[in-house]
Amino acid sequence: MLAGGIILTLLAIAVWSVWSLGISPQAILNSIDNARDFFSRMWPLDFPPIGELWQMTALTLAIVVCATLLAVILSTVVAVFAAHTTSPGPRAQGIARVIIVVCRALPELVLVVIFVRIFGFGTIAGILAMGLHSVGMVGKMYADAIEDADDGPRRALEAAGATRLQQVMGATLPGILPAMIATGLHRFDINLRVSVILGWVGVSGIGQSLQHALSTQNYQRGMALAVVILALCITVELISGAIRAKLLGRDRARKDRRLAGVKPSSRAPEPPVTDRRISPPWTGERVARHAYLLLTALIVLLSIWYADVNWGRFFEGFVKIPDVAGQFLPPSPGTMSWSTIWAQLGITLQIAFAATLLGALMALPVGFLAARNVAPNLQVAQFFRMVIVVVRGIPELILAIVFVVISGMGPIAGTFALAIGAMGLLSKLVADSIEETDIRVQEALRANGASRVQVFFGATIRQAMPAIVAHVIYQLDVNFRSATLLGIVGAGGIGFYIENARRVLQFEVITLILVLVIAIVLILEGIAILLRKIVR
Repeated sequence: MLAGGIILTLLAIAVWSVWSLGISPQAILNSIDNARDFFSRMWPLDFPPIGELWQMTALTLAIVVCATLLAVILSTVVAVFAAHTTSPGPRAQGIARVIIVVCRALPELVLVVIFVRIFGFGTIAGILAMGLHSVGMVGKMYADAIEDADDGPRRALEAAGATRLQQVMGATLPGILPAMIATGLHRFDINLRVSVILGWVGVSGIGQSLQHALSTQNYQRGMALAVVILALCITVELISGAIRAKLLGRDRARKDRRLAGVKPSSRAPEPPVTDRRISPPWTGERVARHAYLLLTALIVLLSIWYADVNWGRFFEGFVKIPDVAGQFLPPSPGTMSWSTIWAQLGITLQIAFAATLLGALMALPVGFLAARNVAPNLQVAQFFRMVIVVVRGIPELILAIVFVVISGMGPIAGTFALAIGAMGLLSKLVADSIEETDIRVQEALRANGASRVQVFFGATIRQAMPAIVAHVIYQLDVNFRSATLLGIVGAGGIGFYIENARRVLQFEVITLILVLVIAIVLILEGIAILLRKIVR
């Protein structure tokens, strides 16, 4: 009853937000002429010379690799303290969980503004901003993986007298290594799209070139760079998705066999003692594994080198921290009125609610048809999976820029951009949730003569509904944090005032907005946790 009331309330707010923002078919029709004019002005696409394009693309990838590596290292440490099976105690676990929540709530845009003031323009600010923000997601996923994993091997080492560090390094982390790599690759995809946004505030790379082109209304060059970014994001998504599938494929295959009722095969007899080897043989799988490790190490080293981190400026920046902190503290509205701040935060929330509703309406049918156990055939599922990959590859900032040009500055552009982005993520989550339902329940209904539609609504949706609700609430949280960023390109919300405060050096205003944003994120997080507990 409580869950239903909360869901209906959130739905009512979303519907009201759509109406209040003026989103309607008529508003879309009124923008058709602008859209036609925009697309005529972007042709022919003006791609940079291949050498220049390679340089900016390689720099972007190097920054993203370094940021993701930093996130993985920090998240591993935080996750060990956050997981109840490896944490030294409740106090350490609580502190680690707070760090995860705060890092997740801090917008990358605000972090990069702070780090630019400390370390100057360049690559350092972008690496630190993306790396620290990523701890909010990666740290949580790592902590959950540690808690869900079999704790037997660690307890065995503990009983044998191993230290806590030996337990973690010898049993805990090796046991979740595939999940750690898969999560790191997923975060790499996200950071690649985030790097485009950070180019607006001085982070080097292809995002900065895109900002320069669009700020001078050079749409031919800007849209050419947008196409490059789209192709880059899709390529990285496909490669990382294939690696994640390979890493987690063994667990998925075991799950599929279990759901199908196939018993595991009996274990092969142990070889005679005389045939046992002290070291494993160099099989093809072992050679490939070491080749992957060597290739990964080479990519990391090249990225660190190509990112061209100014280590002298990095260490000098720590001396500036007290002075920079004085610029950001205490929080103050500056020349802004409180009524304006609250109004813009309200608009940002409206954008998030409206985009979540519109995105969910688009995502549900796409997600259903992308699920292999629901789609009419495998070809249909594969087609919609490819649609999801393409949509997910488009950074919301690029969508926001296009909609700003077409529909004008304001919240409508931000809502449409986030709605399409939400469709990409939500449809994938919905499809995965549908595929993870227990097929034995569905087969039982089919055996009793139920039609495909009856099986879908009577078994599949009922099993997946708690997960789908959780995904939609998670998307609302994501959309609110994204809405605070898109304002920098005129897509409505509080982000415009963050960028304006940065330009006029009113950093205390940024701090005040940041505190309010974190408070709203924590409220949304609390609602999500409450709903997840109720619907389970």
